[in-house]
Amino acid sequence: MQEVIKSQQLNQEIVKVQHPSGLTLLLCPMKGFSTAYATFTTQYGSVDTAFKTQDDDEMLQVPQGIAHFLEHKMFENENGEDAFASYAKTGASANAYTTFDKTAYLFSCTDNFQQSLEVLLDFVQRPYFTKESVEKEQGIIGQEIKMYNDDGDWRVYFNLLGALYQNHPVRIDIAGTVESISEIDADLLYRCYHTFYNLNNMVLCVAGNFEIDTVLKVADKLLKPAEKKIKIERGTYQEPEQVNKALVEQKLAVATPLFQLGFKGKSKDAASNLRNQVLDEILADIIAGEASELYSKMYDAGLINSTFSSEIMAGRDYMCSIFSGESRDPKKVAQMIKEEISRLQKEGLDKEMVELCKRATYGRYIGMYSRVEAVAGLMAITHFADVNMYEFLDIVAGASIKTLTERLSVAFDTTKSALSIVYPLDEN
Repeated sequence: MQEVIKSQQLNQEIVKVQHPSGLTLLLCPMKGFSTAYATFTTQYGSVDTAFKTQDDDEMLQVPQGIAHFLEHKMFENENGEDAFASYAKTGASANAYTTFDKTAYLFSCTDNFQQSLEVLLDFVQRPYFTKESVEKEQGIIGQEIKMYNDDGDWRVYFNLLGALYQNHPVRIDIAGTVESISEIDADLLYRCYHTFYNLNNMVLCVAGNFEIDTVLKVADKLLKPAEKKIKIERGTYQEPEQVNKALVEQKLAVATPLFQLGFKGKSKDAASNLRNQVLDEILADIIAGEASELYSKMYDAGLINSTFSSEIMAGRDYMCSIFSGESRDPKKVAQMIKEEISRLQKEGLDKEMVELCKRATYGRYIGMYSRVEAVAGLMAITHFADVNMYEFLDIVAGASIKTLTERLSVAFDTTKSALSIVYPLDEN
């Protein structure tokens, strides 16, 4: 079954195929591009620490970091070979990553697309775990966790999430802890794999230089039909509206103090969160984007530098807005940002600034739709949220001052903010 999703503004289209195996294929050929980019993604990430299927009586609590651990283990097979070695033969550049709510396996190539796609679909469908290989991986990932515990950028980020959230597992490092991954064994990995790597819970996204018929040919050849459609019930968490703590500070081997100021938003369903993310991106630009008076004031005073930026984090059941960068006086920066938000809430949004930031956001999305890796990523994100990928342009264009004002009070509530700072070791 095929469906074509078109964008008149971009003169671009996606072919959506519901494969008999249960897998959804989202295919976006892009004329004039030399690169093809493919992602094979499951709706399974670090926040999925409890789940059950229709065959289970009770929720299964799993160790923190198991989704990331599983991602690492998927590249090995029963012959002791590594999927990266297979990609080396095709010339493709391959990788994988785990986020809070997704795990993705990907490659990009300019030649040998069919062979590279065969490698991707083959190894992700062939899990192989043993007691010995799991124990070996525990040592490797344990070292990785310790390394990130000393990384200033990583710590300032997760310290912030720990300050914003009290119970939600988004506050926990995606890789887990040395203690939590020690509880993982091969049987548990197989259990998680067969639950979340069911093809009905996955999507294959391809963008760039490729032929649709080639993808369908490889899919028919390699996709193993799911035995049945698994209904997954995921754990829910009673998360208070208030933040866990307003300030968290740490000292590490960094040259300049790092900071992240976060605002805890009100989470709705995944689709609403994704749509609201676009509005909040416009607001972040209005508050402290490069075109704002506040940015100029802080920059001219030497309080921020070119590392200053904003990010909106939106997922299945969490949402927050973050300003981050380097500063010799992070608390002053946070104070100025919160004062500007309060001013905007009191005096209202400036019409010219709103239009300027809307145009800038529109331009950013236009740019994303012209990059193969961004298109493939957007297709996966919007698929799991059940949102039309091209809807973002309409959201930006239709964002009114009234709508943005309403979002400003919800998404940037200064009473629900937290500041994370990592100072240099020698700082008093």
